[in-house]
Amino acid sequence: MATRSTEATATRPSAGRSGPRTTTPAGRALYTPAERARRDATVWTTVQGVLAPLQFLVFLASLALVVRFLATGEGYGAAVASVVVKTLVLYTIMITGSVWEKVVFGKWLFAPAFFWEDVVSMGVIALHTLYLAMLLGGWGTAGEQFAVALAAYAIYVVNAAQFLWKLRMARLEGARPDPDEGRRWAEYAQ
Repeated sequence: MATRSTEATATRPSAGRSGPRTTTPAGRALYTPAERARRDATVWTTVQGVLAPLQFLVFLASLALVVRFLATGEGYGAAVASVVVKTLVLYTIMITGSVWEKVVFGKWLFAPAFFWEDVVSMGVIALHTLYLAMLLGGWGTAGEQFAVALAAYAIYVVNAAQFLWKLRMARLEGARPDPDEGRRWAEYAQ
């Protein structure tokens, strides 16, 4: 799991407007006003915003160490340690992301707004866990174990792109004018 949106405020997209699509595939806004308020109020949004770039940095370092080992045969211990650290960071962000999703959407996982991101995250977790099982069980060669790690990393990149897309959608949603704002101001003024 990469991260959840950390945008501070956003408004609903107006129906019928041209421009970038800012709704989920089901056609609903990424966040309802209540979900947006919960997202903005919870500390878990900040936690996700910190862990996501940390995980990406760990991924880059680990990728370099794994590729170095596969290319030169040197640095096996560092490569293994880096994949283990990447896996632990992944587990941490998955757990905190589930808490975030429960707070914001009322579901631990697979909330409609992040359903496909969570599905792909399960694949990422499964491959990282398979790597750990192979490592701890002594199954496969180092090359086979690292092949599983690299497959996990490839799917992680796809998953990170999914979350970056959602972050972009949330930002676009926040930049769009609320078509009901004028009506609400008029009602407030009365």
